[in-house]
Amino acid sequence: MGPRPRSRRRFPRSSELAPLLRPRPFILDRTDRRLARAESVSALRAIARQRVPRAVFDYTDGGAGDEIAMERSAEFFRDIEFHPRVLRDVSRVDTRTPVLGSESALPFGLGPTGFTRMMHHEGEIGVARAAARAGVPYALSTMGTTSLEDVSDAVPASRKWFQLYLWRDREASRDLVRRAAEAGYEALVLTVDTPVAGPRLRDVRNGLTIPPSLTLRTVVDASRKPSWWFNLLSTPPLEFASMSSKDGTIAQLVGSMFDPAATVADLGWLREIWGGKLIVKGVQGVADARAVVDAGADAVVVSNHGGRQLDRAPVPMEQLPAIAKAIGDHADVLVDGGIRSGADVAVALCLGADFVLIGRAYLFGLMAGGERGVDRALELMAVELRNTMQLLGVDSIDQLQDSHVRRRDQRG
Repeated sequence: MGPRPRSRRRFPRSSELAPLLRPRPFILDRTDRRLARAESVSALRAIARQRVPRAVFDYTDGGAGDEIAMERSAEFFRDIEFHPRVLRDVSRVDTRTPVLGSESALPFGLGPTGFTRMMHHEGEIGVARAAARAGVPYALSTMGTTSLEDVSDAVPASRKWFQLYLWRDREASRDLVRRAAEAGYEALVLTVDTPVAGPRLRDVRNGLTIPPSLTLRTVVDASRKPSWWFNLLSTPPLEFASMSSKDGTIAQLVGSMFDPAATVADLGWLREIWGGKLIVKGVQGVADARAVVDAGADAVVVSNHGGRQLDRAPVPMEQLPAIAKAIGDHADVLVDGGIRSGADVAVALCLGADFVLIGRAYLFGLMAGGERGVDRALELMAVELRNTMQLLGVDSIDQLQDSHVRRRDQRG
């Protein structure tokens, strides 16, 4: 065989180069520029890690004990295999879905989290504003750092839920319920998986308290984050807005104020004094799901507290199908735990959830860029959800079925 012919070389024309040399528009605002680089919630997490002190990041990112429950929740989604249908008209996708009798623009809302202003000074009000723009519910925590009245005044027209713990002092619980009703909250979210505090070992190592403990290590670490430090000192003192006793570690606060003797009968008491929707969060099995619905719950959240209470607790997504089958005709079934993307939301809906709550996902956005960071997290997850639905061949939330997903270890 003879030598191969050489390719002809030529100089490219300027008209051919121009389409290839299109730099991204420069974004003047540093926060907007930082958030625009994030292509996923995982990227927001990486940015968040650089923006806040280690103790703050670890409080959000960590779990209980050896963090086995938290890791198993994440592993569950990695093991899921999607089964799409093709040649379906998915030119338009509708992500609206009902929850508690009213429509949400997306099938996920923002779950309750504590210490929120510690993560960014815009805190709960920034989160509530982002939720309102996205058209989804936001649940304010009893251990939030902004009062329920201040959040309601800042975002009066939004869907707001208030998360409640049953305290030893029942009159204090009754007072919070009254205030929530007067401030226009549509639902109570009763968390029932915290009879005592879980062992948050990262917090123990970091000496996390409220107000923050200004040990030498804390000061040195925070000094590397001057913006966070400045915002902490130049905004109102960091405290639990709904609690009268505000000093000490998380475990000490839980041990002194929350009631480990609470039973299903106390749920009946709460049902009597609260006229709005009642959600019970922290259900991890069919028997308990049936019991709380029989006691008056309008919805349950299948949850292990993000792996932050009982380590080695059941993975919520594994419990979800049986619970949805048992009570789905009588109450809304919500779920949380390990959800970091719109694809994860789709998985939960396929497995029987009516609605999904996210926590860490939006907190990473908050730490990365405040209120605008929460906007970015919600935007990314909404885009991922729509894309996943189109690739699965569905154009509405109610078309997501269990036939669309399968655990890889369950293939026949």
